[in-house]
Amino acid sequence: MNRLLLPVILSATFMSSFDYMVVNVATPSFQSDLHAGPVALELVVAGYAFTYAAGLVTGGRLGDLFGHRRMFALGMAAFTVASLLCGLAQSPAQLVAFRLLQGLTAAAMVPQVLALVTTAVPAPERPRAMAWFGAVLGGGGVCGQVLGGLLLDADIAGLGWRPIFLINVPIGVVAVTAALRLLPGGRGTRRPRLDPVGVVGISGALALALVPLAAGREEGWPAWTWICLAASIPAMAATLLWERRLTRTGGEPLLDLGLFRARSFNLGLAVNVTFMTSFASMNVVLTLLLQAGLGLSPLQAGLSFGPMAILTMVTSLLGRRLITRYGTKVLPAGALFLALGILAMAVELRALGDDVNAVWILVALCLTGIGGGLTLPSVIGAVLSGVKPDQAGSASGVLSTTQQFSGATGVAVIGAIFFAALGSHPARPDYTGAAEIALWGDLALAAGTVVLTLFLIRPAKPAAPSPAPREPVLDRRL
Repeated sequence: MNRLLLPVILSATFMSSFDYMVVNVATPSFQSDLHAGPVALELVVAGYAFTYAAGLVTGGRLGDLFGHRRMFALGMAAFTVASLLCGLAQSPAQLVAFRLLQGLTAAAMVPQVLALVTTAVPAPERPRAMAWFGAVLGGGGVCGQVLGGLLLDADIAGLGWRPIFLINVPIGVVAVTAALRLLPGGRGTRRPRLDPVGVVGISGALALALVPLAAGREEGWPAWTWICLAASIPAMAATLLWERRLTRTGGEPLLDLGLFRARSFNLGLAVNVTFMTSFASMNVVLTLLLQAGLGLSPLQAGLSFGPMAILTMVTSLLGRRLITRYGTKVLPAGALFLALGILAMAVELRALGDDVNAVWILVALCLTGIGGGLTLPSVIGAVLSGVKPDQAGSASGVLSTTQQFSGATGVAVIGAIFFAALGSHPARPDYTGAAEIALWGDLALAAGTVVLTLFLIRPAKPAAPSPAPREPVLDRRL
């Protein structure tokens, strides 16, 4: 395998994670330079997540139909153009529109990453590739906060916030060029026929749920948010019924429901849901505590997450060796580290109150970083372990959608708990108290992750007598 193949593939993971987080540190600049109001700022931050999550299943399916290299290159090229447009935006409306476009283009390229790891990387190298995927996924978001803060402080050529988007342009040009030269070609193994009802139904149902989850708190949870949330359930149910009918009649559904027959796929998705719900909401709560409660600047708050990101990357890379030595016990151990880190933070806040400082939080964050690094790559490997090559894009799209939707749900639910406990005129003690209450909710989710990992590593019961017992689903090479 060409040594440059994996860096090219993972560049999409890094860029999408980086751009998801980098705008968090730039919102004051958008407000002062473009005179963006609260609604525009909210859409700049959350609009990317809307279109990204809503388009992931479709993006994965397009890769299965038209070829993963082709969709990766097209998605990366479009993402690069969208980043350039964001950097050149002259009004809040333009920036919002280009961020929505950026999310859609990310949805086209990101599902191809895991699909290419599954199909283009040789089997002996796949566990190492999955470990690097986990490391880049964990580090990209934190790099967005840290590097974004540095770029804003540097004010390169007097451009202010614009370099946080323009930095993607040279990276994207190099990645597209390298992808066309290095990635294996060929069309998808299925006839190029897309399911328009599935595209509209799944994307629409996800949008009906994601928009109120992201905007509900800021808007005060008006009636339309609850109507949209309620409508998302029958919309998704009707779409799934259509997909099942299409499968039975020999059609080509957008969502391959055969994926959900695999025990490892379903349990892995369940672990992914509880893990991402807890992890994403914990990061948001701590960011609010560090900045609004403890008075840190966005750059200082971002740097506080640096050790956690480093440990996530290191343990992701070491995880496959640990599994080789200690077996599948490493997966629940990783989930346990996450739970212990959250528990340590909650206990610190209870014991120290408003005397808590970022150093105490940083120590506990290191435990969560170890937990994330041990858990995430192994869970992804378990989810994709039984996927056929012609299902790789669809499976990657479902997995990525689950991650995004779970993160948005966690931020909305745990965030609502945090702000309800915070009150209307909060002082520093109020922030520590609200963060403690929110972290107990995250701890419950982390405990659920531990339990689910125990089921995931159990051997699956064979359907018929077999001369040898089946191994646990989790690949020991991870």
